[in-house]
Amino acid sequence: MTVQSIFMPEAIYRYMLDTSLRETAIQAKLRAETAKLTEAHYQIAPEEGQLLAFLVEMIGARRTLDIGTFTGYSALTVAQALPDEGRVVSLDINEQWTAKARAIWSEAGVAEKIELHIGPALDSLDKLLTDGGGESFDFAFIDADKESYDAYYERCLTLVRRGGLIVVDNTLWRGRVADPGDRKDKTEAIRAFNAARLRDERVGLCMLPIGDGVTLLRRR
Repeated sequence: MTVQSIFMPEAIYRYMLDTSLRETAIQAKLRAETAKLTEAHYQIAPEEGQLLAFLVEMIGARRTLDIGTFTGYSALTVAQALPDEGRVVSLDINEQWTAKARAIWSEAGVAEKIELHIGPALDSLDKLLTDGGGESFDFAFIDADKESYDAYYERCLTLVRRGGLIVVDNTLWRGRVADPGDRKDKTEAIRAFNAARLRDERVGLCMLPIGDGVTLLRRR
């Protein structure tokens, strides 16, 4: 939920993009179209998308979860990185935003790789579990309402196989998590999520200052 990595000097950030960002034309088009929306700040940074693709390829993922579709950049990026038989299950509640996502996925030729579920994400995740989806995913990306992060994570921990990855966005929350005077609900939710993960022996843990903070969790 941030259009660029915000915890580095602008000159260094631009140098990083100039020397390392690999973004397809369709990804760039989607970012440009999304930038026109009032909610454009919900878009992930392109270098964060590149990280997701890198991780998916590195672990040989075939089946992935995308919690928080918005206009479809993360699902598009992961779908492009998956093999032909790979699949993304993407969850969102907004028909308007996901209509843009569907259109761009079709234009990119990856629509058949992406299964979109419209409705409350917790309901969709619970149905996946009820339908026997435990340990059937290799990778999950969480970028939806912050107050539900812990609930999403616990379900992902069951849905993702051992050795699989869960990636959580916005875990530095523009630095507000480090401000003891910020007691807003979203800040408190992310702060509590981060604190719980430090003690969580079920996963390996790495937090990176990419985008608005990205936490990588590898299920043990």
